Amino acid sequence: MGQVVATAERTVRAPAERVRAALADYSGTRREVLPEQFSDYRVEAGGQGSGTRVHWRFAATSKRVREQDVEVTEPDGSLVERDTRSSMVTTWTVTPAGSGSSTVRVRTTWDGAGGVGGFFERTFAPRGLRRVYDDLLGRLERRLT
Repeated sequence: MGQVVATAERTVRAPAERVRAALADYSGTRREVLPEQFSDYRVEAGGQGSGTRVHWRFAATSKRVREQDVEVTEPDGSLVERDTRSSMVTTWTVTPAGSGSSTVRVRTTWDGAGGVGGFFERTFAPRGLRRVYDDLLGRLERRLT
């Protein structure tokens, strides 16, 4: 069993404060920019940043669907989403990139399977998740510009 890491990064043409606020808006903007891999989305507590609890179903593939109950914290200005049903942790970091733009970095980690299945998970899951994040960040940028 090994840790699986998926990362994505994108420059968004909007100020960092605005991008970060949009990502932390779980009851509004976040819901609006989620790609089709997310379903059954509902805010169960809060809705703005730290203290928010949200539920969704994430379909990595048509056969691999994961129920997630996520708790949000904001250490050091990042948004950290911890799935209470698994070891999955996603961290969103937004930094100014000049000229009214910002850089958004997202990093997800989880404890993967062992053996041959774990090898394939560590090889292919990060690529698939990166595509989902690229889609989400593109939707976010279109929403903010």
